[in-house]
Order: sequence, then C-alpha cells, then structure tokens
Amino acid sequence: MDSFLPVHGGTDAGAEPIHDFSSNANCLAPCRPVLEAVRKADVSRYPDPHYTRLRERLAAHHGTTAEHVVVGAGASELILRLIRHFAGAVQQIAPTFSEYARGAALSRRELVSVDSMPRFLEAQRRHPGIGFVCWPNNPTGALYPLDFIEATAATGPLVLDLAYAPLCELNMRDLERAAGNAYQLYSPNKAFGLTGVRGAYVITPRPEPDLVAQAPSWVIGRDAVAMLEAVTEPAALHWLAQALPRLHRWRMRLTARLRELGLEVQESPASFVLAEVGRGSQVSQRLRERGIRVRDATSFGLPRSIRVSAQRPRAQRVLIDALRAVL
Repeated sequence: MDSFLPVHGGTDAGAEPIHDFSSNANCLAPCRPVLEAVRKADVSRYPDPHYTRLRERLAAHHGTTAEHVVVGAGASELILRLIRHFAGAVQQIAPTFSEYARGAALSRRELVSVDSMPRFLEAQRRHPGIGFVCWPNNPTGALYPLDFIEATAATGPLVLDLAYAPLCELNMRDLERAAGNAYQLYSPNKAFGLTGVRGAYVITPRPEPDLVAQAPSWVIGRDAVAMLEAVTEPAALHWLAQALPRLHRWRMRLTARLRELGLEVQESPASFVLAEVGRGSQVSQRLRERGIRVRDATSFGLPRSIRVSAQRPRAQRVLIDALRAVL
C-alpha cells in the first residue's frame, strides 16, 4: 500500500524550509481579498451540504448553470471521484501529474499511459474509460492545441485539469469553448496562493447528479466555500491580472539562471520550470538539508529532473548558490 501514498511538492515531514520551490502556488500570494474572505468565514457552523449559493456563483462565473457544477475537497479528491464515476481504463499523456495514475491504482483500473497526442486519441478508442489532460501540463508545461482538446473531449470522457491555467496569460474563454464537452477541473488555490485551503470544482458538460452524490457529506468546509466564492470576485481577478506579469518575469529569470549553470531547462507558461540535474532525488535531498525544498520529478517518471517554481529574486539567488554547491 505504500506505493499508493500521495507524493506532492509542497509538503514533507521535515521542518518547514527556509525557501520552498516545490509548490507551484503563486509566490506573490496570498491574495489579500481572498485571504480576508477565508478569515471571515464562520467555521463554527456547518456549510450548506448542497453548496447551493456557491454552485450558483461558480456557474454564473463560467456562464453555465448550477447543475453543471460539482464541488470537491481539492483537485485530488475530484480526480479520484471522477475515476470511480466512470467505468473502464484511465488514459493519460506521460509524463504528467501522478494523481491520475494513483487514482487508477486505488480504483483497480487499467492505466493507459502514452507519450503523444495521436496515441492518446487511439487509447481513448481502444481502451474506453476516462482520459486526463493537464493544461498546461505538470511538470513539462506543454500546452496542447485547442483542436486536440476539442477532439479528445468528443472521443470519450475527458477531464481537462486546469490547475495552472489561471497562472498563464492566455484567453481562457477560447479554451473553455474548445473544452465544452470536457469535464473542466479548476483548483484556484494555487493561483491565489492558499493551497492549504482545500477546495476545487468541476464544470461538467451535462448535469451529473450521481457525481455530486458520490462526495462525502460536507465535502468542503466554510473556509473553502469562502475561498471559492471570493476568487470569482472582481477584486481577486484584478489582483491576479496585476500579479502575472511580475511572476512571469521571475520565472524567465529563474530559467536563465538555471541555464547559466549548464542545466537543460523546460519552461512552462505558468509558474514553474523543469530542470535536468542528473539525479533528482539526490539533489532534492541535498538541497533540503540546506533548507531549500524543490520537487523531485521521479514520481512523474523523470528521475533525472527537479521541478522548481518561480520565487522572488532573493530566494532565487539562494537556490542558485546552493545548486552550484551540490551539483
């Protein structure tokens, strides 16, 4: 059962690091209006078990109706629930987020892992089930074309994992139109910098009352309700729009400095980069001993790499000095 344990970048059992490059949360966060809404939440009481107002607000934000909104305790919980909701195989384009494979293993489902868009479409036809596409992909940063998203959503049940899409300077409306037949998974706590508040949601292509009913009772608390309501408000959206240009400058600066060390780097359009360092686990451990946490990419199937999030320039200088010492 140890192989089923979650492996993520923002946490471990050690002391809190001085600098955390392992989580892809927006380093300019937390977003003040969202944080204030969470702090004001009355957590002494249960939330509405049907999340009526929340689902209506999220539906209005996405131009749909509340019957198309499914609320969950973070993206990982919804990934597992979606896998269990659909019979058949789990398809993915590797390397990608490890929770898709973990959900398949926990649910005793066949995992069909391919390495290209044409093979993914073929896998959907040959191994009916549910497919997952992370956009942009974690950890490579790949942006799959919109015509591919539209084709895969039409071929079979598709979950489009949009955890990092709000961190990209992209036209979300074009993406959402292309993904109209997909299950669009949103976890805004990364973009707004409150990853410790566990709340996410799915916009479904058709009403899915059974998918809603499969959740535990009161699947999220009032703090997560407050967060999900607040991220749709103009103040939060304005804050994010103002933050992205600076965040992207820092990501490009990080990429340049890693390449100056002679490392091969894949840059995403969001908040992270993937750097090949030789032995990801060993380098990650040696950095951890120096109070720096990075994401060992072994769980993605990339044992030679680490994933590093964009942080403030001072923290980047500390990371580069440490990498120069341990490589």
